[in-house]
Amino acid sequence: MSMSMSIVSATPPPPPPPPPATAKSPSVVPPAPTTASAAQPRRLASLIDSSTSLDHLLQIHAALLRRGLHHHPILSFKLQRSYSSRGRLRSSVALFNCSSEPTVYQWTALIQDHAHLGLHQQALLYFVQMMGDGIEPNAFTFSSVLKSCPLESGKALHCLAVKLGFCSDPYVRTGLVDVYARGGEIVSARRLFDSMPEKSLVSLTAMITCYAKHGELKEARVVFDEILERDVVCWNVMIDGYAQHGKPDEALVLFRQMLSAGVRPNEVTVLSVLSACGQLGALEVGRWIHSHIQNNGIQMNAHVGTALVDMYSKCGSLEDALLVFESMNHKDVVAWNSMILGYAIHGSSQCALGTFNTMCRSGVNPNDITFIAILTACSHTGLIKEGWDFFNSMKDKYGIQPKIEHYGCMVNLLSRAGNLEEAYQLVKEMEIEPDAVIWGTLLGACRLHAKTALAEKIAEFLVGKDLANCGTYTLLSNIYAASGDWEGVAKVRTLMKSSGVVKEKGCSSIEVNNRVHEFLAGDKRHPKSREIYSMLDEINGWLKAYNYRAQTEMVLHDLGEAQKEQSLEVHSERLAIAFGLISTEAGSTIRIVKNLRVCSDCHEVTKLVSLMMGRKIVMRDRNRFHHFVNGSCSCGDYW
Repeated sequence: MSMSMSIVSATPPPPPPPPPATAKSPSVVPPAPTTASAAQPRRLASLIDSSTSLDHLLQIHAALLRRGLHHHPILSFKLQRSYSSRGRLRSSVALFNCSSEPTVYQWTALIQDHAHLGLHQQALLYFVQMMGDGIEPNAFTFSSVLKSCPLESGKALHCLAVKLGFCSDPYVRTGLVDVYARGGEIVSARRLFDSMPEKSLVSLTAMITCYAKHGELKEARVVFDEILERDVVCWNVMIDGYAQHGKPDEALVLFRQMLSAGVRPNEVTVLSVLSACGQLGALEVGRWIHSHIQNNGIQMNAHVGTALVDMYSKCGSLEDALLVFESMNHKDVVAWNSMILGYAIHGSSQCALGTFNTMCRSGVNPNDITFIAILTACSHTGLIKEGWDFFNSMKDKYGIQPKIEHYGCMVNLLSRAGNLEEAYQLVKEMEIEPDAVIWGTLLGACRLHAKTALAEKIAEFLVGKDLANCGTYTLLSNIYAASGDWEGVAKVRTLMKSSGVVKEKGCSSIEVNNRVHEFLAGDKRHPKSREIYSMLDEINGWLKAYNYRAQTEMVLHDLGEAQKEQSLEVHSERLAIAFGLISTEAGSTIRIVKNLRVCSDCHEVTKLVSLMMGRKIVMRDRNRFHHFVNGSCSCGDYW
């Protein structure tokens, strides 16, 4: 029987997570002879199974050669598997190639070994070769090769499984569900899944993975909730789905439920949870995870160390990020990038540049992500010359072709520094088609530098090219409002309404006692609203003593002066700061995360609060971190 070589034509995706230890698979071991003549092979087979080292295995192999038993199907099979399990795939393949008539079990073991190591193309080639030699696969052969094939090859294997009568096998069907899930064909995966009379933990996990990697989190959760006994793989898929699709709070809730269920986290778990902590700014939870890693035998490798550096940086503790970074024995380029970006978003540009130089001296070559990090550092402190030097060195020195993100960094650097014409010229001369993010960066700079005419020109271009988004309309509206052009504001808002665009609401969060509290502007939903607003009144009283004047021009609505002042007083970051003041010990640091850029009025008020209350306030907005201490901000009012 032959099979089309088309099943190996596509580049295979990364392998799925390994099945949990509780999942049982059909046997791949060939049936043993039962005659008296099989006594010696049985003893040797037992020795292979109990071998404790590679040297011991080599001695057994030599004994087989001396006795002329190296072609014995069971002994050859067991040696083949033992070599593979000890990382000696070449020895395993060499032994297989010495077999004059390899059995389906030996072929299957060979295919499974390659699939397990991520050698997907080779596993598929062996499957085709086996079919070409007239060896009919069994159910385990199919389940092994399905782990290593892309969608189109999987469809061909599906047809063959139906033809040979293996499609009803639960392991084959689970493998097919996984193939369609990884290939993004959710409907096909669900159809196969629903037709299974009994759903194993592996098939349920495959279906959850299908939904969660494609953002269908509600459907993934429905399947997840159907599972009575969940293993760590199942929990990890659901937690990671929430973390990777903008629901970090739900990822942390599910993580706590996982711990309550008595399931022990592994490396994959902590990587997902640390990502969620970084998104939320949940520093205390992140510190607990760090402690859990140290106390529960989770290896502090480059992946975990980098995740901790990233988490601490995004949660506002650059000191902790640096401690972890310096403690790492092996730092790859990803780890260096994480530290450089940490310095960049905190405005420590000189430290970022110094770390870049240290990385290069240590023999680690920068990649495209490195340059995004270093150009970000330049943009936060207006280092135009240095920025151009790094940008030009990408291609000239390191052979890295600039991507859209690098152009975006340069446009941000130039336009924020007031070089709008130079930035606009760069956009027009780009070798890549500029996207809405780059145009939005220019628009933001037009608002900052009151360039209304250029803003209108850019906005008209974006609307005409159907590239306008919520940010485009919001920025243009804000530009009109800042110049007092309320007719222009009304025109933009009408456009937004007719286009179905909804403006993103400002939201600020603060972590207190391991719980993240979120606030919207004017929010009164919090149980401590009365105390929060009472603290706001106190703050307003103190501000008068410092001759503070509200920057009412920041209010982008056609209101009276008093109403504008009231509007500023209940911005989400001020509510979060007030809650922090009444909920934390005197003198302790307050850490705020805001989803939008902090307005200049709230920036000024936060500086004064840090002075009046003797508190350090760390605020992360959409662009960067601000460290407020004794009436000053680390950004130097440049953000």
